[in-house]
This record gives sequence, structure tokens and C-alpha cells, in this order.
Amino acid sequence: MEQAVRRKAPGVPAARQALEVLQAVARQSGPVPAAALARDLGLPRSTTYSLLAELTAAGFVVHLPEERRYGLGVSAFEIGTAYMRQEPLARLARPVLARLVEAVGQSAHLAVLHGREVVYVVEERAPGGPRLVTEVGVRLPAELTASGRVVLAGLSTAQVRALYPDSGALVDRHGVGPRSLADLRRVLAEVRAVGHAGEDGEVTPGLASVAAAVHDHAGRPVAGMAVTFPAAELDEPARHRLARRVAAAAGELTRRIGGLAP
Repeated sequence: MEQAVRRKAPGVPAARQALEVLQAVARQSGPVPAAALARDLGLPRSTTYSLLAELTAAGFVVHLPEERRYGLGVSAFEIGTAYMRQEPLARLARPVLARLVEAVGQSAHLAVLHGREVVYVVEERAPGGPRLVTEVGVRLPAELTASGRVVLAGLSTAQVRALYPDSGALVDRHGVGPRSLADLRRVLAEVRAVGHAGEDGEVTPGLASVAAAVHDHAGRPVAGMAVTFPAAELDEPARHRLARRVAAAAGELTRRIGGLAP
């Protein structure tokens, strides 16, 4: 058995290269030529074509002969849908949020961006805390929530513009929050400057939140982690201290999912 393991060991670099090719294809906005993959990954063209052939045979990559390009195959789609079924992000987040709630004494939650809304996927209630609207499955306008803002702030200008083509895309929930695209740009610029997001009464009057981003393996914001509290209980310095706690917890979850902080 040990000899068999040793004989298989040289194949590990090839497996790593195959995964690198698959990840490179997945990062593209559309199908990509093999030559571009070879160039970006620093691989010989012959090696790249061999790896693509294996990935194609396994269904992870599909060859588009008329375009001379390669795109993701059905097996990659199946892996993605299995990921959603297993909810690993939510599972990994729950203990992190539980520890955060225990440390700060306030309720915490995790939300992901879906279009111009955030969807709450995990909620940890603090004992005796106020009832919140951020139950699992609830959707709220991303531009009004701290968790939504911290994710939007990590997107490119083009991505934000696509989500919010004009001021009509903005939601007025309680008469507060961004009223124009210029307002939204200022809010997101401040989030980028300080490294966390906040909102005060824009989701629920009397309640405020601070949030930090969770990042994936490419450094992209994949979720927002937030703590919500009665606005009157914390002054500005206390909110900044809380934001640092949330950022540390978001960093822990980033590491747990194999992510990379930007």
C-alpha cells in the first residue's frame, strides 16, 4: 500500500495544474482560448491542451470548436449546485457568529448579495436582544443595509453601475439612506476608506448595524457579516470598536472558507 502511494505521488502536481486550469476558466466572463490559459498560467501549450482534454472528458470543461475556445462544462455546474445544497458557507459561519454574539452581547447575521438585495442566510440572536427583521431568507435592499453596503463596496464601478443604472433603482424604506447615485457612491467610498460599513435606522428605526466583508479565494466579497444593536446604546467610539470585532470575525470566516483578504 505504501509503495502504491509513493508511485502515485508524482501525479499530484498534474492534479494541481488541472485545478489551476479549471479555476482560470471559471474566472473568465466567457469561454477562453487555450493559448490565453497557457499564457496566464505559465504552462506549455502542449500541457495546457492535455489538461483541457482531461477536463473535457470529465465534463468539467467544454470545447467550442467553432470559436476555438473552452468554457465550463456540466460537471462544473453540478459541483456548484451541490455546493449550494450543502450550504458550507452557512455551516462554517454559524460557530463564528455564535462566538461573536457571545463576545459582544448583540445579535449577528450573515447575508449574501442577490441582485440589488441581500438575502440573510444565517442569524444568531443575542439572549434578550431586540427582535430583528433579518431572519434567514429575508431580503432587504442592499444599499440600505450594512452587510449589503460592505459587499457593494468591494465590487467594481462597472458592477455597481450595472446594479444601479439610475436613481430609480434605489429604495426609500424610512426616508433615510441614499437618494441618488452620487449619494450611493459617497457611501461606498466611505466604506472602502474605513474598511467596514454601517447603517443607522435605515432598515429599522432605532436600530443600527456595523458590517465587514467575507472574501472568497480571489479576494472578492462573497458575504457581509453584521451585528445589529439599539442605536442609543453605542456611541461612535464604541461602534468603531464593535466594527473591529466584526472585521476580525469576518476575517476568521474568510480563512475558514479558504478566502483571501484583499
